[in-house]
Amino acid sequence: MLQMLQGAQMLFVAFGALVIVPLLTGLDPSVALFGAGIGTLLFQLVTKRSVPIFLASSLAFIAPIMYSIQTWGVPSTLGGLMAAGAVYVVLAIIIRIRGAGFIHHLLPPVVVGPVIMVIGLGLAPVAVNMALGKSGDGGTQLVTHDAAMWISATSLLVTIALSIFGKGIFKLIPIFGGIFSGYLMSLALGVVDFTPIQQAAWFALPNFTFPEFNINAILFMLPVAIAPAVEHVGDILAISNVTGKNYLKKPGLHRTMAGDGIATMAATFFGAPPNTTYSEVTGAVMLTKAFNPVIMTWTAITAITLAFVGKLGAILQTIPVPVMGGIMILLFGSIAVVGLNTLIKNQVDLHKSRNLVIVAVTLVFGIGGMAFGVGEFSLQGVSLCGIVAIVLNLILPKDFGENHIVDNAQMEDIEER
Repeated sequence: MLQMLQGAQMLFVAFGALVIVPLLTGLDPSVALFGAGIGTLLFQLVTKRSVPIFLASSLAFIAPIMYSIQTWGVPSTLGGLMAAGAVYVVLAIIIRIRGAGFIHHLLPPVVVGPVIMVIGLGLAPVAVNMALGKSGDGGTQLVTHDAAMWISATSLLVTIALSIFGKGIFKLIPIFGGIFSGYLMSLALGVVDFTPIQQAAWFALPNFTFPEFNINAILFMLPVAIAPAVEHVGDILAISNVTGKNYLKKPGLHRTMAGDGIATMAATFFGAPPNTTYSEVTGAVMLTKAFNPVIMTWTAITAITLAFVGKLGAILQTIPVPVMGGIMILLFGSIAVVGLNTLIKNQVDLHKSRNLVIVAVTLVFGIGGMAFGVGEFSLQGVSLCGIVAIVLNLILPKDFGENHIVDNAQMEDIEER
């Protein structure tokens, strides 16, 4: 019974981030709960239930999913996301054969950093439009401007306050707190439509959607897996530090990476967002000392159970657009800062022409919307800039532009003298 309650508590910690992905992208929150539960159970199967982590909706895929759904539709997007999950499995096989150092060689910080920044900043206008009460493209005013400003400001400020000043369990649920406070403000201003709740049954089958396979959507999504794959390594290191066990050796990074990939493929097969390990849950494990992986089994079972509560899914879908917009401003900005911090923490020297070229071209291609296509085949946005960053890193000589930099340094030294 205690483990069951602890498992439910872990889901509460993850709940805000888990549901915000489907709410922002137009996927079904109930299916996301189901996908998180199934994905976590599969991860435990692959890793022999040895790691106390919970897998749920990956925030890194928000912007790519939104774009892909607008361009190719939901089923094709899900097919692309399944392919992204397969990338994890391929990486796991390579890690098993060649070791974890391969990832750092293929995806060094100078590649990963700007790609993560593009993921965060690529749809910044959508966040602002939604915060102002408009549809994502800005074409329709869904909530009056004044009401939207109050609602989005409330959700944004509460999320910030919990992130900075929250103590204990409250510091781990900033997104949940932001959604809850923004919803309360929406109720006070009378902009919540309760019709979906009244029409929903208490128990209902989630709105499962199955994938279709479109080569353009697949090629668009494949490079998006770069950032979550690298983030996965950091998350496994984090939970290893918390529990005092080296999960990179046992069960092994190849098993955890494969587990993440299989979980993502299973979740997207039913219409849920891709899965990733949740740092919020790792924080809760550290806070509560709940090191037993069985607790995460109960978290997964709780998520699957809640997926069939129709009223819960209906409540989530009544959340007004400005609530999400306020949180997106912080969320997308935070993702971009993670990319920037990747460059800083790893001391990527942008005075070196080689690094400058990779970062500069990646950012402009990604944020500017550069596109490359032949016939029906097309690459753009995150997918294009991810491939460009990898290729530039592989083909540019390590000493590219170094002589020029030395000359400049010598010239400055001469001028000082």
